[in-house]
Amino acid sequence: MIEYLQLMKHELALTLLVVFLLLGKIGGWFTANDRLVSLVNLLLLINFVAGFFGNETGRLFGGWFVNDPLATLEKNILNLGILLISLFSEDWLKKHRHVPEFYLLLFSTLLGMFFMISSGHFLMFYLGLELSTIPLAALSNFDLEKRQSGEAAVKMILSSAFASAILLFGISLIYGAFGTLDYDRVHSMMLGGSLEVFAFLFFIAGFAFKLSAVPFHLWTADVYEGSPVAVTAFISVISKGAMVFVFSTLLYYVFSGRGEIWYPVLIVLSILTISVGNLFALRQDNLKRFLAFSSISQIGYILIGIAGGTIQGTASSVYFIAVYLFSNLAAFGVISVVSSKTGRESVSGYRGLYKTNPGLGWILALALFSLGGIPPTAGFFGKLFLLTAGAARGNYVVITFAALNLVVSLYYYLRVIRSVFMDDQEAPVQSLKSGVFFKIAMFICVAGILLTGFATGFYEYIYQMSIGK
Repeated sequence: MIEYLQLMKHELALTLLVVFLLLGKIGGWFTANDRLVSLVNLLLLINFVAGFFGNETGRLFGGWFVNDPLATLEKNILNLGILLISLFSEDWLKKHRHVPEFYLLLFSTLLGMFFMISSGHFLMFYLGLELSTIPLAALSNFDLEKRQSGEAAVKMILSSAFASAILLFGISLIYGAFGTLDYDRVHSMMLGGSLEVFAFLFFIAGFAFKLSAVPFHLWTADVYEGSPVAVTAFISVISKGAMVFVFSTLLYYVFSGRGEIWYPVLIVLSILTISVGNLFALRQDNLKRFLAFSSISQIGYILIGIAGGTIQGTASSVYFIAVYLFSNLAAFGVISVVSSKTGRESVSGYRGLYKTNPGLGWILALALFSLGGIPPTAGFFGKLFLLTAGAARGNYVVITFAALNLVVSLYYYLRVIRSVFMDDQEAPVQSLKSGVFFKIAMFICVAGILLTGFATGFYEYIYQMSIGK
């Protein structure tokens, strides 16, 4: 019993939170949104801190559930992301009439992601995938009074269903090729037959949908724009981060013997993803759509790092997700408070923000500098490590192409910063007051952006965890 509690403590903690919220909703315990938000934030903080203590390595349920130091670290990163999203969404949540339901769906989605990260069997992976997907579609529709939110939910569920069907067909072909869905046995039995290649291509196409890699990205911008800011931040950071963690594990372990197949596929996907993400980001005025195409471009850089096929590829992708978490959530935090107070979400609507809200202006600028990979922010080191990992196979043409695209990305990030600092209009954004939770979240994000890149021990720690994976 103690072994189960130690190995599954992240999953059990989330399950207890879900049960608590469900009983509270049924029993009418939650009468004030501000008290509920404060209580949940406290519980999330306790859950995050507890995630670093008493962790064990082992297997449960015949190898279906696997926990190791890297999986524990990945779950802790996602726990931090959930805490920050809850903190900076304080203003929006306090005004919403369905706060318990929001947290119920949010924690259910995260629980599914945890099961995916610890899966040692394709069925466990698929169950976790569905558990993480269905509540997320409901969350996309949480701005109940907005038609765009309903459209986002429909697009989310349809695209997710299509991607899940492709993944499930790939898993079926894997079972047909090997007669098993256990990760260890599939890895040991892989010989390179045509059915294996066919199964893998369907499998990687399904993952490309979930990651918004081009040409499977068409749902992303509409879902980002229509969803509430908190949900958009969750999809952009937590959902994508979880899929990156699982994807790199499957490639490096289960499909490690088919590197000659997945390497060129990843290179093509990365080139298309970076190019399309950058080109479409240049044209966006809505900030959520802008960050949607920015996130698509970031996925392209992650795919380059993973394509290197080395331990450094795993370490650099996990490190980049941590850096990306601080950077993107800082940007979404500013968008959240401005949207909640003024309803503005366009780049042009942020003109004069620095004059009336210098703190918000600097936070947004630092976040965009980090996303653009400008030193000395952590985003520079994150992309440096990804490109270094991608160069392990000597694909210097692709690395040069990616580096040149960094220059292109600087243009659209600086366009937003110019609007915040240099542009002016007759009615700039008024002075905005934010709560304590928001300030705490932004302080953590800014500290992460400025310090993570110089904390070399953090990357070394991730690298050591990757060796034992």
